[in-house]
Amino acid sequence: MDGTAEMFAGFAQRIAREAGTQQGMMREGDYIEDGLIHCGKCKGKRQTRVKIPGSGGATITVPCICKCEAKAEENRKKQEEARQELQRMERLRSASLIENRLKNANLTTFQQTKDNVQLYKIVRNYVQNFDEMYRNNQGLLLYGPVGTGKSYAAACIANELLNQKIPVIMTSFVKILQMIQDKQVEESELIARLNNARLLIIDDLGTERNTDYGLEKVYNVIDSRYLAGKPLILTTNLMLTDMKENMDTRYKRIYDRIFAMCFPHRVAGASWRMNQAADRYDEIRKRLLED
Repeated sequence: MDGTAEMFAGFAQRIAREAGTQQGMMREGDYIEDGLIHCGKCKGKRQTRVKIPGSGGATITVPCICKCEAKAEENRKKQEEARQELQRMERLRSASLIENRLKNANLTTFQQTKDNVQLYKIVRNYVQNFDEMYRNNQGLLLYGPVGTGKSYAAACIANELLNQKIPVIMTSFVKILQMIQDKQVEESELIARLNNARLLIIDDLGTERNTDYGLEKVYNVIDSRYLAGKPLILTTNLMLTDMKENMDTRYKRIYDRIFAMCFPHRVAGASWRMNQAADRYDEIRKRLLED
């Protein structure tokens, strides 16, 4: 045998030695046929003969995987992939910063009424066409009175996209400013983290402190998102006319960026919070006053 054949033969012999003798390899139900171990379950070979290059046709017996072992390995890999996928989803949801009360919001749980038919269509179509929305840097501005479901609608979009393994962050400027002021993270690092998400959702625009410092940070976040060419969704209790007609330069440059990026939609109707509070009141009143 030439050098290559000797090397191959030595390698194959080492495999065989490490695997042990045939007797040592035998499992309950296994049997030997044509000098090779066969699986007692699937009848497939658990050993095979391999020709040694340059040896003139000499062979060596080495272990191999039978069909049921191959199936078991395939299942193990699928389980490991599923485990890793679950961990990835958990990391995505942890990074999303969505409040606990909104973590179960989705299109299935969205309660449609005569007041929010258009809102539901916007949420559904935005999710279904997100690739296009992302390419076109198209966001949303959901504005209107308190308690009409703006945050819930935005959370539906976030959770539906997270279920598709699309990175989304949903937070508020109150939280962002608090993180910067408390030195939890450098502003530049935080903005970079926000811009890593394919979609950024800022809830309750206008509830943050309206100081020069605060407005500057708000502008920096929105402007960096604009420059990154990635979509932004905002919810706010502010009215559209208040934003469009505001002549204060500090606010105007913020709103100009928003209108350049976001399609505005007024979310109207009765307050969900007030209705829920009334329902709770009626239920408790009945329980407390019943005989």
